[in-house]
Amino acid sequence: MQPVIQHSWDISENEAIILQQQLAPKVIQDDHFEGINLVAGVDVAYAKESDEMIAAVVMLNAHTLEIVETATATHQSTFPYIAGLFSFREIPVLLEAIAKLHRKPDLIVCDGQGYAHPRRFGLACHLGVLFDLPTIGCGKTRLLGEHKEVPSERGQYEFLEDNREVIGAVLRTQTNIKPVYVSVGHRMSLPTAINWILKLTPKYRLPETTRTADQLVRKTQKEALDLK
Repeated sequence: MQPVIQHSWDISENEAIILQQQLAPKVIQDDHFEGINLVAGVDVAYAKESDEMIAAVVMLNAHTLEIVETATATHQSTFPYIAGLFSFREIPVLLEAIAKLHRKPDLIVCDGQGYAHPRRFGLACHLGVLFDLPTIGCGKTRLLGEHKEVPSERGQYEFLEDNREVIGAVLRTQTNIKPVYVSVGHRMSLPTAINWILKLTPKYRLPETTRTADQLVRKTQKEALDLK
């Protein structure tokens, strides 16, 4: 699977910001999909003593949450670690992993931000626009914005707002467990994104897409270290 939009990754910080500003208007915040049967999760791990990154993508049956396909890739990072520009560091290695998939996902869930981003173009938006696929950002932490206290029961949420604009939702996926930060990536409304995150979190705080991708990337990283 290859992206429908391509651009150079060998760019400066200022050029990356300009590119975000150019691509952000392409984000669709409405439900533009027919059906979702395959949902993918992506994750990236960094080597402690080098710029090598390992990416994993795990495809699940959207109804049973069983793993149907996985792929990994390694890549030497060329873009610095800059808040708000993580997609330029992580997407190149994710592209290599996604290219190995035999099937096309109907939805990609990212461990990070989508619209809840200073320029409204986090990693989930970037990946979604590149592939023109429905995507959701589901982060463990808040990048920006304010919200009211979320009630403690599973399924409760409060809107995340920045400058009086709703940029996402703070969602309680398990009762009395810390919430997650959900935002639109592409071709999906915020209410639908919230519903999908709840479907993907039957037992744990984080979506099964994120959990299984994280497990795979850690396993791949350990195997790589064992071979050295």
